[in-house]
Amino acid sequence: MKMWKAIPVLFASTVLAGCATIMGNSAHETLNVRSAPDQATIVILDESGTKIFEGKTPTSLPLEKKKGYFSGKKYSVNIKKEGFAEQNITVDTKVNGWYVAGNLVFGGVIGWLIVDPATGAMWKLDTNEIDVTLQAPRQGRTVENTTRIVLLEDVPPSLRSKMVRVSQ
Repeated sequence: MKMWKAIPVLFASTVLAGCATIMGNSAHETLNVRSAPDQATIVILDESGTKIFEGKTPTSLPLEKKKGYFSGKKYSVNIKKEGFAEQNITVDTKVNGWYVAGNLVFGGVIGWLIVDPATGAMWKLDTNEIDVTLQAPRQGRTVENTTRIVLLEDVPPSLRSKMVRVSQ
């Protein structure tokens, strides 16, 4: 008899909550950023160009997933260190699987249209890990019209036709 009284409470709790929200997907998600070498400067801007974070690698930080009702955030991550080529990575959001499938079973229309979009739980970051290896810039030097003195045996045969004889 007590079980029959609990059924309306269980039904109401599933109907009045969104599944992605139930599964613990809050409005923030952690992004881990590492680089080799470490101690690179990291700057994160959101889609409007607002600076969200500035610091050094390695780091972990919470990023908001919801831009607005039914719209997710997008971030530009810039990683740079003196003496290395900088890298830019885009971190976007995508629809959370719990939002789609879970609301079909548990949350229903209220979860799809109200709870999960309002809390941001309908979104997830497209990546939680950024791990980059910064490359040293190429040291190629282009010097034209220069004179170099080398031994003849050090010159490859394919370049000997380009040599210019210097008189003594």
